[in-house]
Amino acid sequence: MSKVVVDARGEQCPMPVVKATKALQEMQEGVLEVHVDNEIAVQNVLRMVNGKGLEARSEKQDDKHYVITAAVNGAVADDAPCCMPIGGDTVVAIGSATMGVGNDELGKTLMKGFIYALSQLETLPKTVLFYNGGASIPTEGSVSLEDLKAMEAQGVEILTCGTCLDFYGLKDQLAVGGVTNMYSIAEKLSKAGKVIKP
Repeated sequence: MSKVVVDARGEQCPMPVVKATKALQEMQEGVLEVHVDNEIAVQNVLRMVNGKGLEARSEKQDDKHYVITAAVNGAVADDAPCCMPIGGDTVVAIGSATMGVGNDELGKTLMKGFIYALSQLETLPKTVLFYNGGASIPTEGSVSLEDLKAMEAQGVEILTCGTCLDFYGLKDQLAVGGVTNMYSIAEKLSKAGKVIKP
């Protein structure tokens, strides 16, 4: 029986789950073996695998090495479509370069993870709005630039507040999406069926 090994040690959430999911989608049969370095990743991967109707077990090798294994017999999921469907009424509003309150470095890491996870959802949002401190995210040198470009290529509208870009001196550095104004932001938020604000 063939074995597919996913080494997600050193990867932060949601990468272990994303990598394991992609590996499962490409498998017909065999054993999936996922290596992670923390208990939270173990629980997240187990939850995902169990959610697909597969049985999985985890084994602790040492304090920084856990192995999750799952047997696969037959295709787990249909092939992913070439383009993910767009959520007709979901708007994501990002007003800060960090996610949550507390440590800014952690907040930046969480925001990077959130935007990556957003780009991997089965149904993408219709629009992603950036304003205030969030205006730095769609600019040159941003760690989230490729994820935003990938979403835009699939039809997601990426818009950044022009006043905010001017305030931070970033207007010439916008690297993805377009410039918008507060009236347009208010209009899109008011018409959204669902607003996500990380």
